Amino acid sequence: MRAIIVGVNINQTPQRFKYQIEELEGLVEAAEGTVLGKVYQKRESPDPAYYIGKGKVSEISQLVEGIQADTVVFNVNLSPVQIANLSQEIKAQILDRTDLILQIFFKRAKTKQAKLQVELAYLQHQLPRIYNQRGKDLSRIGGGMKTKGAGEKIGEIKTRAIKDRIAKIKAQLKEIEKQKKQQRKKREDNPDILNVALVGYTNAGKSSLLNRLTKREAFISDQLFATLDTKTSFVYFPDVGKKVLLTDTVGFVEDMPQEIMDAFMTTLQEIEEADLILHVIDISDENWLIKKQTVEDILKKLKLEDKPTITVMNKIDKVIPSEDYLEEDESENTVTISTLKGWNLNKLFDILKKYAVKKGEQHYGQLRIL
Repeated sequence: MRAIIVGVNINQTPQRFKYQIEELEGLVEAAEGTVLGKVYQKRESPDPAYYIGKGKVSEISQLVEGIQADTVVFNVNLSPVQIANLSQEIKAQILDRTDLILQIFFKRAKTKQAKLQVELAYLQHQLPRIYNQRGKDLSRIGGGMKTKGAGEKIGEIKTRAIKDRIAKIKAQLKEIEKQKKQQRKKREDNPDILNVALVGYTNAGKSSLLNRLTKREAFISDQLFATLDTKTSFVYFPDVGKKVLLTDTVGFVEDMPQEIMDAFMTTLQEIEEADLILHVIDISDENWLIKKQTVEDILKKLKLEDKPTITVMNKIDKVIPSEDYLEEDESENTVTISTLKGWNLNKLFDILKKYAVKKGEQHYGQLRIL
């Protein structure tokens, strides 16, 4: 992918806009693309036809030909009409933010469940665009199996085929979820197992932390959305006879597309059914406060804001020169660590053990009451 980034600033502060563009560059890199150029425009509101102004459309078209770019990526989500109009004017693939994220997901999905979820998100995102495709193919007459007659357009056939496929994928995901629910039910009913979900902004270091805590190997990479598949491993505390199951979930991003939220709801149920959440934050990121708020907003959207949560400030080794400079965390619900260096991991282990023991005590206490 040889890409031109188009950044549209509508009522955003310069800092917020800069952060959005930097993240978009990271997404292009994660999609194995190269950013060849950037075009910016500040607007009070989106143009209904192109999102950007007609003059900018011409400028981008000339830039595409001049530097031989093959893709134009917008930092916003475009309507089907805007995608169709831009494609008419610019000789390159037009991607909005959701398109780009979905391309990354297609590359990274490994398990059957993840692949089905990504396909579902893609089809749901594409469905509204079928009606806005232009060209001779939509004027051709459809015939054959599963058509309503000679007057049906190709676009209508495509729409029905997509809806059929969506229904099949949902049925398959429902079956997978039924099996996983049975597995989770067994874990939930076991007082000696604490279920912990790792959540965080993409590339916060969740997979690295899972590896370090459980001494196992999961794929990690310094890229956005390096891992999509849910991974579960465990830590055992023999002195108290408790096991902690740690589940790494898909990373979040700002303005997470609804199609992705819907498709990955089965994965996010791992968070809903956890006893404890570890919210992992990259403290070395200058935008960590924005990303922290993004994750908290998504958890609130999922109605999980009241679930017990430990905030894990990760990558402190990029901020201070040695562990000696670590300050005591003011709150018992916060721990500052370095996954890479192993700093303060003992405190995190102590927190996990405390919650594991507490779950067992509550369970056996309820049995005595009964």
